[in-house]
Amino acid sequence: MAIPIIGAVVDVVKTVIERTLPDPKMKAEALQKLTELEQSGDLAIIAGQVEINKIEAASSDKFTSRWRPAVGWVCVSALAIQMVVAPLAVQISTIAGRPVPMVVMDVSLLTTLLVGMLGFGGMRTVEKLQGVSK
Repeated sequence: MAIPIIGAVVDVVKTVIERTLPDPKMKAEALQKLTELEQSGDLAIIAGQVEINKIEAASSDKFTSRWRPAVGWVCVSALAIQMVVAPLAVQISTIAGRPVPMVVMDVSLLTTLLVGMLGFGGMRTVEKLQGVSK
């Protein structure tokens, strides 16, 4: 069973490749890679995930439709604590004469997740502006 969105995705990506890559060799390599993805079924998996995401977002179940915003708020909160609150607390405790060392979190996972979610948010904004989705 073919997913109808695959053809549209391939057409859009081909158009982007043809417009953005000036070097004919790079253009040919990119188009070849796109063809390989399409034939290997990876594009179908990606398109299938897009459809699942649409169904989850339209769900009336509060847990299903709101888990992404919750993850986003957790990421933003953790980054705010690490980048703003903790340094201020260290400075204030040092000024008060009782220095407290700052615990450094590994924020690489948080930033990766947050940047990906911001990309989805940006795509959603573009869809709204173009009137694709209500």
